Amino acid sequence: MPLTNALTPPPAPPPGGTGHAERVFRVQKAFTTLEGDVHGPGALAKATGLDDSAVYRILQSGVYQGLFERVGHGRYRLGMNTAVLGIHALSHAPSDAAHSVLEHLRAATGGLAMLYTLAPFGGAQRLCIDMAVGESDLVELGMTPREVLSITRSLRTGASGRTILAFLPDTIQRRVLTEPVPPEAGPGAIRDNAQLARSLQEIRDNGYALGHEECMAGWNSCAAPVMREDTIMGAVLLLRPTTEMPRAPHSTIQATLRAAAHLTRICTQPLE
Repeated sequence: MPLTNALTPPPAPPPGGTGHAERVFRVQKAFTTLEGDVHGPGALAKATGLDDSAVYRILQSGVYQGLFERVGHGRYRLGMNTAVLGIHALSHAPSDAAHSVLEHLRAATGGLAMLYTLAPFGGAQRLCIDMAVGESDLVELGMTPREVLSITRSLRTGASGRTILAFLPDTIQRRVLTEPVPPEAGPGAIRDNAQLARSLQEIRDNGYALGHEECMAGWNSCAAPVMREDTIMGAVLLLRPTTEMPRAPHSTIQATLRAAAHLTRICTQPLE
């Protein structure tokens, strides 16, 4: 048997990697692709292509790190530390820079600009974290705080909600489609699930969504996704009264897409 030169580097791992960190990531990701929230080592092993024993060791180690939680005998779900990491990622973008993007979008279109992100708690919902409305009074415009904070939480209602939903895993999409449309939603809310599913594909194909009186009567909208690599972080939303914008013009769509692209760059730039 020939001797191996001590200076010869070890062979490269196969594509996809076989290191421990990569295997842990595959187990974490399997929780987002399998139906349901709680799974055993066998189902996770089948989804990841790893041995049952390897998955079991990863789960046992992850329980102590807060990455996974044990639920009953031999059953696990994602732990709260996973949510904490997600919250840190969502809070990465400088708030001043993000608000400046919204102000620029408002000035360029004459509408109201809002930034939505996935809510850290309460299931698959969205949360308005910033807005640029100029000198406008939301109450005078027909928007109450309750409408902004409750109706617009649903991912199946509104251009920004559907935009976020379009880039979430299939398992979450199917779960959201089982939820009822908020009773206070606007007359344009998409109530048919087949039509809603088609709209999600259109959003992925076009890169933006148009809403017509979905959340509130008298308001139309345009939204575009804010991404971090292939992960949806949120959506930028442009709102205008139906009397001013019966259909979103090309200039408004392009301005919304530019704002989303700018927010994506802010979200992914390294911290100084």
